[in-house]
Amino acid sequence: MLNEGITMADLPVHTIVFEILTRVPAKDVGRSKSVCNKWYALLSTQDFVRIHCSRSLVSSNQRVLLIDDLTCSVHPIIFQSNDYRPSSIVTFPFHHHNNDVSILSHLNGLLCVCLDHTYELLLWNPTTTAFKHLSTPDSHGFYINNLDAIGLYVDADDDYKVLHIKRKSGVLGVYVYSREVDSWRNIPFITRQEYLSPHFNWSAGTFCGGTLYFTVCECWVGGTNVVICFDVNSEQFKEISFPPVPSTGMVQGVLVNVKNELHMFASTGMFEMTIDIWTLQGDYWIKVLSCPLIPPISLSLWCDITHYVTNGNWFVMTKLGKLFTIEMDMKPFECFYPVTWFQGFKGAVFVETIVSPSI
Repeated sequence: MLNEGITMADLPVHTIVFEILTRVPAKDVGRSKSVCNKWYALLSTQDFVRIHCSRSLVSSNQRVLLIDDLTCSVHPIIFQSNDYRPSSIVTFPFHHHNNDVSILSHLNGLLCVCLDHTYELLLWNPTTTAFKHLSTPDSHGFYINNLDAIGLYVDADDDYKVLHIKRKSGVLGVYVYSREVDSWRNIPFITRQEYLSPHFNWSAGTFCGGTLYFTVCECWVGGTNVVICFDVNSEQFKEISFPPVPSTGMVQGVLVNVKNELHMFASTGMFEMTIDIWTLQGDYWIKVLSCPLIPPISLSLWCDITHYVTNGNWFVMTKLGKLFTIEMDMKPFECFYPVTWFQGFKGAVFVETIVSPSI
């Protein structure tokens, strides 16, 4: 609140921009750029974008984006009732074919998406509508479903990057795209030969504490399950074990960044699934709690963990796009899970920011 006798006009522009406008919604920042040239320049600096992004990472700014055959829509979340507020229709700013857009990864308001008919990768901010094609004439930036894995991250120099792991005919290629230099480069990665097989499913990367984490799971009952870790600054890989969950049924591990601590929702079972929650400490998993405090989740409603809130409830989304609540007695926290895919819809939970896909 301003002191008596002081008006907004008396405040330095720098104070208005970095103390006030870094706290307003992303769409209001876009409108504020039209006030004057000086505001436009200040609101476009990387310092402003970085501070605004850090202050935008709260649950109230989370949105669910859903893509079906006809529309792409954005839904604000009503956490109290496990429902959505009225949606808004989003028009893709890039060329596509019958909404053939798959969302692969997400970080700080940016979505890494694939055009299914051309396999091209793009970075897209659905709040600002800005996008960037990542594909190149020398075959970089093309994604093959069920073989490739994608992870978005920010390095120590505040450069947004895409890690692209490609498996083809038993050969592994790992490539990094840099937003800063707008180019791809190859990095070395040697892993077990069996992980290159299509019998192993690689998840999208989850960024947490300077590391990208991928689950690598064999696609049958009793198969091998591991976590591959990529240190984004040293660009070194290592393998750590999965939590010690029963392997008598199907196993699915969903990684979640909770206030810069890595958690895993490990679901196991055959016709009914149960969920345990684990947190990573060093290279070892510690069980946080065992579910269900709810009835077991039927396989027909097998859920992807998507978004969470501060009132002690964890929300999952079924393959049919319905919200499902896990009630638990835990300390409140906020966290953001990047991307989900479910039958009938393709979608993601993202936070509205002004982060640009290009410099």
